[in-house]
Amino acid sequence: MSVWAKHKIFEKNTFVLLIGILVAVSVGGIVEIAPLFYLKSTIEKTEGMRPYTPLELAGREIYVREGCYTCHSQMIRPMRDELERYGHFSLAAESMYDHPFQWGSKRTGPDLARVGGKYSDAWHVEHLINPRSLVPASIMPGYPFLANNRLDTRDVAQHVATNSLIGVPYTEEQVNSAARDALAQATPDSDAAFEFEERWPTATIRDFDGNPGEVTEMDALVAYLQMLGTLVDFSIYDNQANLR
Repeated sequence: MSVWAKHKIFEKNTFVLLIGILVAVSVGGIVEIAPLFYLKSTIEKTEGMRPYTPLELAGREIYVREGCYTCHSQMIRPMRDELERYGHFSLAAESMYDHPFQWGSKRTGPDLARVGGKYSDAWHVEHLINPRSLVPASIMPGYPFLANNRLDTRDVAQHVATNSLIGVPYTEEQVNSAARDALAQATPDSDAAFEFEERWPTATIRDFDGNPGEVTEMDALVAYLQMLGTLVDFSIYDNQANLR
């Protein structure tokens, strides 16, 4: 029997073809979906990743509140032009603690996935207060009020506790100390900073907004921006790729 003879039953019978399609889709769906029910995570573990500190999380909430995501993406695609401009392509693990993620698709401004450490704290503060003082062609609005708004630590504690409930691996001590730690990260000379360092050994402790008198929303946002793209050692992945 020829191949056509075997296959013509599907070609000449719409009902049989429909059943065949449903069977093929069902089998493919089961193969793709079933493993997700017993896999704990589909995200590859990446060395260096950690949950946001309370101050960084507060900065992220301000980033979302002010709509920064509408003009800035945080997703570098694996294409040459993007790699040359922004750096190593984004890894799934980099947004594993984001709720919601900030990948975005619109780039009125540049992608921020690797902005951490690219500029000084003072540059970020000045840029947020008056963008055109540093980038004359910028159409970004200014956010000078962030430097005057004292950070509300009650909100920070609630955000950390909520993220813990939905699976972000904060310890009980980190949750209970969230309000103190948010202030401690931006006050390096305080006694609380030493306790913060014990709970967050890889986090940066410094006065981010240049105003040591109080911890502001500017401190939080700059702390968040300066952390982006700094947790993963991408040279590991580059070396692995070169060995293949």
